Amino acid sequence: MLDETRRILREHDIKLDRRMNQQQVIDPVFLEKMVDYASLTNEDDVLEIGAGIGNLTMLLAKRAKTVIAVERDSRLTKVLRERLRELTNVKLLHGDALRVEFPRFNKIVSNLPYSISSNVLFKLFRFKFDLAILMFQKEFATRLVAKPGTEDYGRLTVNVYYRAETELLDEVPPTAFFPQPKVSSVIVRLKPRGPPFEVKDEQLFSNVVRALFQHRRQRVRNALMHSFSEIFPKKMTTKNERRLLADEVLPKKLLEARVMDLVPENFGEIANLLTFP
Repeated sequence: MLDETRRILREHDIKLDRRMNQQQVIDPVFLEKMVDYASLTNEDDVLEIGAGIGNLTMLLAKRAKTVIAVERDSRLTKVLRERLRELTNVKLLHGDALRVEFPRFNKIVSNLPYSISSNVLFKLFRFKFDLAILMFQKEFATRLVAKPGTEDYGRLTVNVYYRAETELLDEVPPTAFFPQPKVSSVIVRLKPRGPPFEVKDEQLFSNVVRALFQHRRQRVRNALMHSFSEIFPKKMTTKNERRLLADEVLPKKLLEARVMDLVPENFGEIANLLTFP
């Protein structure tokens, strides 16, 4: 597949740009694994973001009812039109995945561009879908399943845990791509589910998680003092008012804990208790 990929790029006078995360998966073993992990049937409408020259797209089209292939680069879109012209079940969307409107889909299988992984992921969570098989940079994938108290644990971990079950499936070496990236990747399975703990106000919960992790090594009390305006952006308070509110509504055990040691449920508890008159 490497020779075929090089030939196609050469014929279209395309030089892929690592800085734009245009690495193409050229190892058929990992491409087949991604398709297999998705358990596709002829009833599935599959979304692929960053279709590139179509190496994964063509495999998806063999098993799915419909493939919605999104590609931003107009040069690669031209390649896709030529390679996929006989596949009547592929819908090609030329545009930025963060801006285009996705048609209906129930599964996602994609080698996501590293630079937009987080933004695309949270856009996807605004839709209802059954399963996602996504390839991420290894560092990003590790953060998805990090444990409290570790360096990789953070805002991303808590927000994804609230929305989905996450499983790391396979590590993918740089040699599986062309051009080769400098880091390894990981195939990840995401299954959306209902929240595992109660959150009364999801916007407030999101604000609390974002604000507290800006001071991840501090105690919750101090972190709240420093980031209160981000949690309640429309409220004007004095330092003393913020401290009194926190001490009145939050248990001492939470106030004295380090932010990075909180489990996701603790952030929900803080958000539920932290109301402002």
